[in-house]
Amino acid sequence: MSETASFVDPVFLARFGLTRINAIDYFLHPLNPFRTKAKTSNEVLSMQGMNIGTLMAWGTGTRPGPLSLEDGEDEYRVALSRLTGEQYELLPLANMEGMTPQQLAALFTIRHVHRTSVNQTKVLGIYYILEGVIYKSPSVRGLMKAHITRTLEGLSEACDALSVCARYDPSTGYIWKFEPSADDEEDDDALLYNVQEKKKRKRRRILDNRRPGER
Repeated sequence: MSETASFVDPVFLARFGLTRINAIDYFLHPLNPFRTKAKTSNEVLSMQGMNIGTLMAWGTGTRPGPLSLEDGEDEYRVALSRLTGEQYELLPLANMEGMTPQQLAALFTIRHVHRTSVNQTKVLGIYYILEGVIYKSPSVRGLMKAHITRTLEGLSEACDALSVCARYDPSTGYIWKFEPSADDEEDDDALLYNVQEKKKRKRRRILDNRRPGER
């Protein structure tokens, strides 16, 4: 799946809204292409009637409710840690106190892990929900590839632009002419045409590895 793909369910958002209480439920939407096909620990807890909302309302045996949002999330993470298999964790915020409901609902970060014990997990992916739209967080490899590609494209365009301004004279060697005269217009047009054709061939070679001349 493309790293630029996204998912949004307007019906869910219009009916329930989106808060830290139901962010996991929203991510586990059956139509969400990012969710795993395997049965998750979150769904196991949900079948037991346990989620952040119910924990806030009723608490636990050792921690009776009502609980704050932060305490409810802590208890939910503890409940997940007792199970093994694939899980989705709602990553906590650095400081919830003093944040408005709008700030709390603006961005959610969800981590997909495979848990083998209480203290051992393997991260399978990281996702974020921004204004109700779910995205997959890009990998370090994908970020580096994108940055390098943009840098190389900029360097290539700069070299092509400078090559049009370069002139060679047998007696003086190479010189730069950044303000072409009327006599140089035909030469500039020819150079520009060659540069454009070179870029087309290069782009074709990158896209499908066709040899020059193939259609």
